[in-house]
Amino acid sequence: MNVAIYSRGVKPKEKEFYKSFFKTIQALNWKLIIEEKLCAQLQSQTGLGIGYETFNSYTDFLTGIDFVISIGGDGTFLETVRYVRSSGVPIIGINTGRLGFLADINIVGFEEVFERINKKDFEYQKRSLIRVETERNIFGENNYALNELAVHKKDTASMITVEAYIDGVYLNSYWADGLLVGTSTGSTAYNLSCGGPIISPGSNVHFLTPIAAHNLNVRPIIVPDHLPITLKGVGRDKTFLLTLDSISKPVKSGTEITLYKSDFCINLIKFKEKNFFETIREKMLWGIDQRND
Repeated sequence: MNVAIYSRGVKPKEKEFYKSFFKTIQALNWKLIIEEKLCAQLQSQTGLGIGYETFNSYTDFLTGIDFVISIGGDGTFLETVRYVRSSGVPIIGINTGRLGFLADINIVGFEEVFERINKKDFEYQKRSLIRVETERNIFGENNYALNELAVHKKDTASMITVEAYIDGVYLNSYWADGLLVGTSTGSTAYNLSCGGPIISPGSNVHFLTPIAAHNLNVRPIIVPDHLPITLKGVGRDKTFLLTLDSISKPVKSGTEITLYKSDFCINLIKFKEKNFFETIREKMLWGIDQRND
């Protein structure tokens, strides 16, 4: 089995984990393919990774890789998605970060998880993405997101106004610090801290959530994901920011942005007993009375 791994880097506290990780991979007789920069760090900091194949582009995922392991937090997972793209290569995330809705496999006991994968004791869960189009194609070939697009002001001087249209029909002009448009997967990301709804995966919807709205009557809204969403940001400043997952670009005031459901999905490796609602309860500490702790 050909297995790719990606991480942002090797932290000192993770060195022992990587030693166990490589030992487990070798015991399973999996062929490991390591992201180029990560491989160099592993070699210099741990002595691991010497003689292994590497990858540095999404084209390396078009053939021959059975699945990819993302090691880190949800931000690392999103970067892994940019390598996978439309290849269909499944992703599993080992959480060395904090909250971890996407990277939800605990660093403790990962060996058992790998054994189950080796026995095909898992299932695939499809997650949709959004595709973003602008007049000058500012995001190039990275014009999609698993979580969300954020339209927001460049500084703290003044709010912006974001005009929103659903399938060509005017919805609202949001007076706010910005606006989020995202997928059900993205509902547990930036959207969560802005008071937006938590959406179960596979719901086939997109959300629009204002960031610090200046009108208390404005609330998040959920719309079918097959309807295109068009946005236009205007304000006192000549430019504002577009952030597509982890990529930010400045754009001119008045630029029209159109969002569509992507024509491909990402495959996540999941286990039957660890469902979305269990993850929510665990991460959000629902149902736990901490008053007397």
